[in-house]
Amino acid sequence: MTTRANELTALVTGATAGLGAEFARELAEAGHHLVLVARDEERLKAKAEELERDFSISVEVLPADLTSDVGVSAVADRLRDASRPVDVLVNNAGIGLLKSFEDNDLEEERAHLRLHVQTPMELCHAVLEVMLARGKGRIINVASVAAFANRGSYSAAKAWQVTFSRWANTAYAKSGVQVTAVCPGFTHTEFHDRMGMDKSVAPRFLWLKAERVVREGLEDNAKGKAVSIPTRRYKVVTFFARVLPAKLTAGPPRRPAKTEG
Repeated sequence: MTTRANELTALVTGATAGLGAEFARELAEAGHHLVLVARDEERLKAKAEELERDFSISVEVLPADLTSDVGVSAVADRLRDASRPVDVLVNNAGIGLLKSFEDNDLEEERAHLRLHVQTPMELCHAVLEVMLARGKGRIINVASVAAFANRGSYSAAKAWQVTFSRWANTAYAKSGVQVTAVCPGFTHTEFHDRMGMDKSVAPRFLWLKAERVVREGLEDNAKGKAVSIPTRRYKVVTFFARVLPAKLTAGPPRRPAKTEG
């Protein structure tokens, strides 16, 4: 992004690391003031100081746990504040679960579903009140190429984000609001480290840089595209994921439990 924004404000969730931090940096470089949301207040303050120093913009920090009603309500209230309108909402906060669905704790699955589906839905609903009244706005929902495969509750949650973004972009484009699902593949961030994934399972050529994912996502959103799939390699991957039988994109089958006898 090379043009400077004119007193625009962007709110980014999961803003202290990974794609969230890169979205914040790109938007700050374009001149957007920022509202940064994450759970760790100290990391938020450090990131805010860095961005204010590097890009001469103002940064508001909003510590919130987006798997809780209290945290989501605090962010939703900020998005509904028409006296301080948010021009760009980036729903980026996310987690991954390493185990199979049946092996995960149910509370973990509930938090996972809340963070990837219910929370972005509630935040989109909140910000649309102001965006539609003003006749302009941009929303980016960070989904995944997993949305086009069949990989448990993560794929299901990301598929919701893609479907919702497609619908919302069609429904609100004429009102000046552009909605995009950004669908990265394997990306060099803290995401896979936090979930304990062995990153060697994916070949080197499939790994993307966060800068490219964010740059292409912002460009596609500005163009009014409902879905952004960075790089040609992942466009090919998602094409085959759509047309192949579900059993070929679902990963290895679950091994039956051993029985004694």
